Amino acid sequence: MKLENDVDKLRQQLKSYNQEHLLQFWNLLTDDQKVTLYNDLKTIDFDEVCSTFQESAYSTKEGSINDDLLEPLSGAIHSGVKLCSEDQLEAYRTTGLKEISENHVAALLMAGGQGTRLGVDYPKGMYNVGLPSGKTLFQLQGERIRRLQRLATEKFGKECHITWYIMTSEHTKGATEKFFDSHDYFGLSKERVVIFEQGTLPCFTFDGKIIMDKCYRIARAPDGNGGLYRSLRDTGVLDHMKETGIKYVHVYGVDNILVKMADPTFIGYCLSKGAVAGAKVVEKVSPSEAVGVICKVKGKFKVVEYSEVSNRIAEQRNDDGRLTFCCGSICNHFFTVDFLCDVSGKKLKHHVAKKKIPFVNGKGVLEKPEKPNGIKMEKFVFDVFEFAKDFVVWEVIREDEFSPLKNSDSAESDCPRTARQSIFDLHRKYLIQAGAIIPDDSSFECEISPLVTHEGEGLEKFVKGKKLTSPFVLEMGLTNSYTNGKSNGIH
Repeated sequence: MKLENDVDKLRQQLKSYNQEHLLQFWNLLTDDQKVTLYNDLKTIDFDEVCSTFQESAYSTKEGSINDDLLEPLSGAIHSGVKLCSEDQLEAYRTTGLKEISENHVAALLMAGGQGTRLGVDYPKGMYNVGLPSGKTLFQLQGERIRRLQRLATEKFGKECHITWYIMTSEHTKGATEKFFDSHDYFGLSKERVVIFEQGTLPCFTFDGKIIMDKCYRIARAPDGNGGLYRSLRDTGVLDHMKETGIKYVHVYGVDNILVKMADPTFIGYCLSKGAVAGAKVVEKVSPSEAVGVICKVKGKFKVVEYSEVSNRIAEQRNDDGRLTFCCGSICNHFFTVDFLCDVSGKKLKHHVAKKKIPFVNGKGVLEKPEKPNGIKMEKFVFDVFEFAKDFVVWEVIREDEFSPLKNSDSAESDCPRTARQSIFDLHRKYLIQAGAIIPDDSSFECEISPLVTHEGEGLEKFVKGKKLTSPFVLEMGLTNSYTNGKSNGIH
């Protein structure tokens, strides 16, 4: 009886927001289903989500930004691998390793997406791109963290750790936890791998009705990678960071197979500039490349989508021939914990994504639409840049650090085939720099375990002057010795 009385109050509340259809199947539900639906609806702040929908869906969106409002980044806050001397790069790297040795650095992986576009129904981090080692994205990243910890320990003489935070969604959290547990956290301490879940928002029809995907459940979607900041606060992760002494966080997306998590050079550069936020970028390859550009808009740091920039701005060049607006965003960021605490309470803009959202019709039957029928509201991780007074960008070499995995092999780019080739090309470069003798053949396959090297260091003792055959795999053995894995040998 109490639940029925409470539902009467809820019904009145829903009516005031024009959402009374959410209880249309109430009398047909079992007692357990009624409790499920009631609890689901009580978690929603209807005033917030309905006003967010109104602001997002009906706001005026300009096709482009006025050219006069755009300002390129100055050299004072824009540096990079090719813009620094070897001594300066080493100084930045040493600073970053020092902070890692003090346990001040964390890596934060945004891993809420499933591998739908890859043709799989599990978290993208569990995907095996077909490297000779068979390693998944999660394993490659976990081993890179272990190598960095070892480098910092060797340089500064004390054991240290990099806490790895992993933001999942309701669809990926359980599978991610099981995967890490079954793989013994890839050699990392379980206590230093913190898996948490991002928030969700109701899905709406185009006319503002919340969609139901079951008679007793509303349709929800993750609130975008920009939901990170609120999730950090609501899940207690920010408190965990402060309690464990973490000061700096490297935030990145799961799908870049070349990502350098907690990159000490990047961290060192940001600290040298006193930055509270920073972003890695790659140079745009052409004015028409479909990548967001980091610049200033009305004096604030922003990522501007390529579709919002006029041809005149996109094609503008400096005296040295480089594009004036050249800083391509790659979802790779630095933040201080203090800055994350500050922005966790900020209200960020929501972006509208029109999607095909399964829904129950008036008869309670699930329908799967063939064209977009509703709206998912998302926030973007880079939308906090505008709140950063001290912001910098660090330009990296695309071939060394950026190869996204988004599509199946039926696509021309950003697919498992291109991801594998990116690893082969980078590791081939490392081997040549270390003095290995390699066939001049584009089909030569080589893979070096992240446990062996972070960015090519220390390989000379294994390969200098030696002739390598394909496929060549340099792996760390169980006794800390190094083997050539599945290769036919080192000659």
